[in-house]
Amino acid sequence: MKLSKGILFAGLACIAGTSVAAEQLTIYSYRQAFLIEPILAEFTKETGIKTQVVFAKDGIAERLQREGRLSKADLVLTSDFSKLMELVDKNLVAKVDSPVLESNIPAQLRSEGDDWYALTVRTRSLYSSKERLGKLDIDYEDLAKPEYKGKICTRSGKHPYNISLVASMIAHKGEAETRTWLEGLKANLARVPQGNDRAQVKAVKEGLCDIAIGNSYYFGAMMQDPEQKSWAEAVYINFPNQKNRGTHINVSGMALPKHAPNRDQAVKLMEFLSSDKAQQAYAEVNMEYPVKADVKPSAIVASWGEFKADSLPIGKLAENHAAAVKLLDEVKFDL
Repeated sequence: MKLSKGILFAGLACIAGTSVAAEQLTIYSYRQAFLIEPILAEFTKETGIKTQVVFAKDGIAERLQREGRLSKADLVLTSDFSKLMELVDKNLVAKVDSPVLESNIPAQLRSEGDDWYALTVRTRSLYSSKERLGKLDIDYEDLAKPEYKGKICTRSGKHPYNISLVASMIAHKGEAETRTWLEGLKANLARVPQGNDRAQVKAVKEGLCDIAIGNSYYFGAMMQDPEQKSWAEAVYINFPNQKNRGTHINVSGMALPKHAPNRDQAVKLMEFLSSDKAQQAYAEVNMEYPVKADVKPSAIVASWGEFKADSLPIGKLAENHAAAVKLLDEVKFDL
């Protein structure tokens, strides 16, 4: 049977169109596009696979549920571990069995079921007033001591960053001891929990408190912000529990959606994001620590000094998440 040239060209165009579509990945991201686009551009340069980022501050899990099998999402990037857990809990992600990812990302920083992988690490640090306290050798447990009464600032206890910290305390100390600790910490707050992590450092600068609880990458971000640099310059960053279990860490991460239309290419991207080149770039842009052990942090982050990280598997935070929320409610932490 002969085909007319018109039909043949139309068929070839359809095939070509399908091929082109398959060579573009759609990324649903909790991180703003400008933070990751330079890295994605390098991926495109190396592989020829184009990417587009769909940013959302919240609601990606709900969107994936709504879209179902029709979803165009090939990869999800999260800014926090809690968002990864939400995807897993709602059965929205697929298992990725990749020797490359297993080699590049330590077991502590990936799911036992291979359904999520960390990309960067941050610490839940304590910022101390240079003027009034100086550099501290301190444990999280010390925050409940009477000597710090009226000296501590933090954002809401129910924020994911603080829930993760409380979950780690439960993993190490048990619920009863963690509850006592939370009661002591609440009694030492200088004000009702409010604002974000940067606002706590600003409060130290303004003399409202002497210690702020905050993620490490905000320190680097404030250093580079002309309006906030003076806040950062007013404090020391401290890494708690250096003489025992180490400083609590949290992660940003990635997961493959269950209905990813371009699975193979998406796995290639995941593997690329775990590579030396991408890890270095990711850490530089976001002021976080690489998950790949042989990749060094940025000069700014390295200037804060080395620290011992808590070796608790990140997955344990999920196991204690509900208990952490329950204790925060019971002690009325935010009231």
